[in-house]
Parts: sequence; C-alpha cells; structure tokens
Amino acid sequence: MVDRPTGTGRFAGRTAIVTGASRGIGLAVAQRLVDDGARVVVTGRQQPALDEAVAQLGGSALALGVAGRADDPEHQVDTVTRTIDTFGRIDFLVNNTGINPVYGPLMDLDLAAARKVVDVNCLAAVAWLQQVHRAWLGEHGGAVVNVASVAGLRPAPGIALYGASKAMLIHLTEELAVELGPDIRVNAVAPAVVKTRFATALYEGREEQVAADYPLGRLGVPTDIAGVVAFLLSPDAGWITGQTVAVDGGLLLAGGLV
Repeated sequence: MVDRPTGTGRFAGRTAIVTGASRGIGLAVAQRLVDDGARVVVTGRQQPALDEAVAQLGGSALALGVAGRADDPEHQVDTVTRTIDTFGRIDFLVNNTGINPVYGPLMDLDLAAARKVVDVNCLAAVAWLQQVHRAWLGEHGGAVVNVASVAGLRPAPGIALYGASKAMLIHLTEELAVELGPDIRVNAVAPAVVKTRFATALYEGREEQVAADYPLGRLGVPTDIAGVVAFLLSPDAGWITGQTVAVDGGLLLAGGLV
C-alpha cells in the first residue's frame, strides 16, 4: 500500500470504485465523493479520458484511473487489486457503467446485442461486487449503489431491452441487499433523462419539449444524481438498503415513459 494523504469530510479515509466514470454521471459521482473526503478509483474504456478525469479529481493523491471493459473479468480483478495496492481499502462500489446499443421494438431486437446489454448492465455489476466483496467488503463491510434507470420501473418504448436490463439490476439490488446485510448495504438510483453524452439522443434539439413532461421543469444534470448516490453511501442512509430511489424530476408522478 502506498501512503496517501487523507481528506476531510464524511468520507475521509474511505475509498470508492466508480465504474464508467471518465465523464457524465460517473465522473460527477466521483467528484462528489472526493469533495466529501474520499479517494476514488474510476474506470472507463479509454485511458486518456481517465487521465483527464483523475487530474480533475485532484491528481494521484486522490484518484486512480484504470482503463478496460466493464464486463472483462481481468479488468475487474486488475482494478480491485490496484485499488487495494494504492489506497489500502475499498469501502464503496458504484456500478455506473451502462450501454444501450439497440433502439426500436423488441420484435426487431438483435439478440447478440441484447446479450451484451445484459452482460454489461447486469452481470458485470454482480461481478464487480463479487471481486470487491472478496477483496474487502466481505470482511469489513461497506455500501454499494447501482445506477439503474426509470426505464427499469415503467415501460419505455424504443428502449425496452435497456429498460428490462435496468429492471433486472433493480431486482438484483434487492436480492443482494438481503444476502449481504447487515454489514453491506446495497441500494440503487433510477435517473430519468440526464444531460450527458450517453442520453443525447433522448433530448438533443428538443430539450424544452422533453423537459415539459417533468414537474420540476427541467432535465437532470449529473450532479443531481451524484448527490443522491453520496447520500446512499453515507451514514445518513445507514438504515436504508435494497431501495431504488427515482431521481427523475417528478417524471414518474406525471405518468412519464409509457
């Protein structure tokens, strides 16, 4: 273990792995955790983008970037090993990585692409937790947040397979919370449309029209999600597990998605 300075704040001395965090929601979550005193390890596909993220997060004293595919077992093992070697512990896991390469009705679904969606959005989340559990959480406890979607809570035409994968992730969150309590808490967040590159196709060129369906009158931004994730990891949420928090500007209340 390399001796690193620790910050101040509610997560001082704690370390988190945040997957899919070179930009967007993942990077905002990592930034919020660092702001609250944690050290973070961020993952993504491209090392240059991760290097930029690490610099933004405060440099090597506070952050480490490890590139690879989220569903690659070797990448998972390497990331967990490097986290322990660098920061000495893993208190939190945020499964943020998600893909959606298919759009359209289920009857036209490319099944090979669908299998990839399930691998990345669901099974990889379990695999990451297995690795972190073996390395640290199983003995020391901690907290996990899975980033799902409101599409996992209501039918979402056009992105049905993506929604189904997020529904599976929500159910896995509940199962894991039961299995891993009392020492490990597992929760999820379910964002609606957040202004990121990943979601651009859902609002680009018509943001005002899309936002009109939201009682709060706007689309989400990454920091909206980061604040809720930080809360669920924190002691303030110490009696909350197995829950999925919709962070949606009121969209579901207004009957959105269907």
